[in-house]
Amino acid sequence: MTKQIHLAAHFPGVNNTTVWSDPRSQSQIAFSSFVHLARTAERAGFDFLFLAEGLRLREQGGKIYDLDVVGRPDTFTVLAALAAVTEHLGLAGTISSTFNEPYEVARQFASLDHLSGGRAAWNVVTSWDTFTGENFRRGGFLPEEQRYERAERFLRTACELFDSWRGDEVVTDKETGTFLTDPRAGSFAHRDAHFDISGRFTVPRSPQGRPVIFQAGDSDAGREFAASAADAIFTRHGTFRAGKEFYADVKRRLPKHGRSRDELLVFPATTVVLGDTDAEAHEHAAHIRRQQVSGQTAVRFLEQVWNRDLSDLDPDGPLPEFDPVPGENTIAKGRASTRQHRDPIAVARQWRELAQAKGLSVRELVIEVTARQSFIGTPETVAAEMDRFVQEDACDGFILVPHLTPGGLDDFAETVVPLLQERGVHRTEYTGGTLRENLGLPPLPAPRHRERTAS
Repeated sequence: MTKQIHLAAHFPGVNNTTVWSDPRSQSQIAFSSFVHLARTAERAGFDFLFLAEGLRLREQGGKIYDLDVVGRPDTFTVLAALAAVTEHLGLAGTISSTFNEPYEVARQFASLDHLSGGRAAWNVVTSWDTFTGENFRRGGFLPEEQRYERAERFLRTACELFDSWRGDEVVTDKETGTFLTDPRAGSFAHRDAHFDISGRFTVPRSPQGRPVIFQAGDSDAGREFAASAADAIFTRHGTFRAGKEFYADVKRRLPKHGRSRDELLVFPATTVVLGDTDAEAHEHAAHIRRQQVSGQTAVRFLEQVWNRDLSDLDPDGPLPEFDPVPGENTIAKGRASTRQHRDPIAVARQWRELAQAKGLSVRELVIEVTARQSFIGTPETVAAEMDRFVQEDACDGFILVPHLTPGGLDDFAETVVPLLQERGVHRTEYTGGTLRENLGLPPLPAPRHRERTAS
């Protein structure tokens, strides 16, 4: 059976893949930018728009890391505003389970699901660093091994709040003067090691019952969390081989949680570069990478591994001969990527060997080691390759990350999407009323009972 390709648009915002200096690039925070990307995605039949989140401005060497684009508006405010200017597009927001409370987050997502007519999605993440925690009363209050435990309890508690309404309590019968059929609607009580709350949930059951749940994480704990509770997983495993291995692994975990393989969709992040010929597209892609990784950016990236000031380093020269400073990374603050280099001395050795073998300068090495999965070629080449990934179970769809804001998906929507539609693997119109329906996810069971007890 031919699988349908699900597509999502990532608003790049705070990200060093964004080429903010390009003449075509516009504001990263103006509402008009969000509207442009959302409407482009909706015209092309995308499933949803995806917002990442940053809870503190990154710093390097004690200064704001302005080589990333600085500034990111509040997720719920942006998605609620987009709900008013779109009709079908799903609205996915990243919200941390570490520095929020279940009641507030559940209330915001239930409200967004009502306002959008059933298009809300929640990417559940665990914020990990004390640096980010300084912005919050709780600070860095949980060790790493407990963050997924809190996330699992957080999501479970939020779902209890979503299910505290059956959905048939509000009748607003003006003849009899009856507004509610059940005076206990919205009542809940939850107690565990992380949360002890009870009361009434203020938002009646929303069109989807709850938002579609996303999880982003590659650790074993993250994969297990996704297999147990998420509807979709956001992954960086974008190459065909790595994608197939990841896809098989997370799908294999589902049965022990009583779930079928259709209940969890896999979305890698990817970029697309188009050209009139494949050769032209590859030349264009190389130019974009040089824009994304300036000499200054390359040196700053190397500092995050070497954990020391390298401002005197020539980006067109060789890598440092001295080793990184071991221990906790202190020069870069708020960057999750620093956790990927837990043994910086080994990383430095590997990179020196790679640079020597290929004759790479600092900048050329950074371009190579930070490359993302990309589809590069003519629209025909890209459409065929994306279709292969989905049909051969490397993924169920893609979250496209454009390098330009807000017009970075315009060409893809106008040239690649029609080819996917001709292949019969992408919708020509929306058929579902909610994001869950458009993603082909099974309907949620009705709440089994409304009264909640301590768990």
